[in-house]
Amino acid sequence: MFIKNAWYVACRPEDLQEKPLGRTICGEKIVFYRGKENKAAAVEDFCPHRGAPLSLGYIEDGNLVCGYHGLVMGNDGKVVSMPSQRVRGFPCNKSYAILEKYGFIWVWPGEQALATEAALPVLEWAESNEWSYGGGLFHINCNYKLMIDNLMDLTHETYVHASSIGQKEIDDALPTTKVQGDRVITERHMENVEAPPFWKMALRGNNLADEVPVDRWQICHYYAPSNVHIEVGVAHAGHGGYHAANDKKVSAIVVDFITPETETSHWYFWGMARNFQPDNAALTAEIRAGQSKIFSEDLDMLEQQQQNILNNPERKLLMLNIDAGGVQSRKVIERLLALENTDSKIQNINLA
Repeated sequence: MFIKNAWYVACRPEDLQEKPLGRTICGEKIVFYRGKENKAAAVEDFCPHRGAPLSLGYIEDGNLVCGYHGLVMGNDGKVVSMPSQRVRGFPCNKSYAILEKYGFIWVWPGEQALATEAALPVLEWAESNEWSYGGGLFHINCNYKLMIDNLMDLTHETYVHASSIGQKEIDDALPTTKVQGDRVITERHMENVEAPPFWKMALRGNNLADEVPVDRWQICHYYAPSNVHIEVGVAHAGHGGYHAANDKKVSAIVVDFITPETETSHWYFWGMARNFQPDNAALTAEIRAGQSKIFSEDLDMLEQQQQNILNNPERKLLMLNIDAGGVQSRKVIERLLALENTDSKIQNINLA
């Protein structure tokens, strides 16, 4: 089950060019396209005539045209026309609330009347010239909550990412976790350690020495329903760590938008926003390449983990202290799901 009354990243604006885009989100097949006045739109990816995917069609005069028999669908889900046919009695498709902001196309799979821009996460870095962002997209065959577990417990870096961001000191620095409403925060600080290869590259990119001891931090923020943003960085040791002056550190936000597809797959929009050398395109490309390699290492682990879980449904997984961030995030999801289901039942009773 998925939280439907929430905003999810569906795609990037550049994904909606001349052709429609079909994508399954929270178990619903949706077609995204640019409609009238070049505005992003989304409707159920199902032609009411013979069930063909509308995403295999094309766009004409701001409407979606089915590529099977030419049925024309408006962005409100109503059939506009069909060659040689009267369409007044044709059933409507579900249409979806859409927003284009922060460099992403967002979709609200639930009730349109509840969708407001105020419900979007606030991404200050996305609207500031002092920050630069680079990222990508992976399709991963595992439940989205396994990815949240992964991102809220970075202990795995020592082992999965040993050649890039992992180091033994991560195991020795125990994390702390706290819950603030629908938000979970797990943080870990390491003092006077050697910077791992990825962070040595970042230090050089900001014209800082990379062979000196550093203080390192990881602060993971879970935002319901499935966003994780991680404050990360290193500073030359002895200068205040997380609070060091900008000329003594490199810091960034690892941006993770996790959009459920099915119970065993999700769309993973990953990236890094940084506030040093924001105009350095070469550095952005180097960081993006490094991140892509790192997240590719997670991909194989997560997909095989999911398969193991499916093959062993009777096995109960252990919950240790290091899992607190993921455990608390799952509790938030369960609470919001229960609340949404209760509200839906009450609404159905009132309509009966």
